[in-house]
Amino acid sequence: MFNILKSFLGTNSILGVDIGTASIKAAEIVQSSPKPRLKNYGILKTYSHLSRPNSAIQANSLKIVEDETAKLLAELVKKSNFKTKEAVASIPSFSSFTTLIEMPIMSEVDMIKTMPFQIKQHIPLPIEEVAIDWIKIGEREDETGKKQQILFISIPKEIIIKYQNIFKLAGLKLKALEIEGLALIRSLVANDPTPTLIVDIGARSTNIIISDSGFLKLNNFTDFAGASLTQAIANGLGISTRRAEELKKQKGLKTGGADFELSTLPQPYLDVIIKELIGAKNRYENNYKRKIERVIISGGGANLIGITEYFENQIGIPTVIGNSFLQVNYPSSIQLVSRELGPELAVAIGLGVKNLS
Repeated sequence: MFNILKSFLGTNSILGVDIGTASIKAAEIVQSSPKPRLKNYGILKTYSHLSRPNSAIQANSLKIVEDETAKLLAELVKKSNFKTKEAVASIPSFSSFTTLIEMPIMSEVDMIKTMPFQIKQHIPLPIEEVAIDWIKIGEREDETGKKQQILFISIPKEIIIKYQNIFKLAGLKLKALEIEGLALIRSLVANDPTPTLIVDIGARSTNIIISDSGFLKLNNFTDFAGASLTQAIANGLGISTRRAEELKKQKGLKTGGADFELSTLPQPYLDVIIKELIGAKNRYENNYKRKIERVIISGGGANLIGITEYFENQIGIPTVIGNSFLQVNYPSSIQLVSRELGPELAVAIGLGVKNLS
């Protein structure tokens, strides 16, 4: 058993690092009361993926270029002037495997004996190739009796080694790894018991998460994401992807008159994402008899003008932009940009506040 979600209790400050497909985001969090404090942050974005998809920092595979990523991370650390060298990093959903199982209630001793057999049944990779952890995330009772819910998490050892090398080359001490879904729930939901659907729209991938009573209950992803919307605009208007990216940010989905076509071009790709969300919502509600009561949008795609209204109309439940700053104290100097930064820094802040609250 490898404790990939190891604690860093005793640390007074930590750097939460979110290495995405086209950006690296970091949040320096320090211990304070009544809640942790955001001391500093940094965001480094690349745009080469818009014209050359294979140039993304990492893709939906084991592909992550160690040397280049380490250089970008070192550059971000230097320019942002982070003080702490201790870091915790996120693992994207497409580089990990999670599954929720139900088991009879049993003692801790019996759990330890039983887990190796459960792992072999539910992990799709050879045991020797992955690091594995599990978390008890609740209990429920049905006609067969009371059961405990266990979340299995596995990460290929190859991925872990790559991350260790990247952080070492960047001059940082990697203290822990955690899947994005757990970090997002911590920063956007915390202990709120409301059944919530979180959609984290990145550049090349969209993470779909269901949180119930503050626990991760479902984690899927789709390849349709921000770059898909940009490409749709570029193809529809016959312009460069860089110019399409600028127009997407400026105009969003709330345009009319001469710009009406621009607002409609990304919608088919948004509809694909929404179809995935509705499917996840329906499966969860049918299996667990719990109604999803809200949608939270995070990631860079959350800043698309008009996206909350569009999602709410299509899904039929209240939809809001995620605000990870609710979990931290932060400098008044960033108050004016907190609405934009809140969803973008959600993973990094979620990583940073682990064990510091």
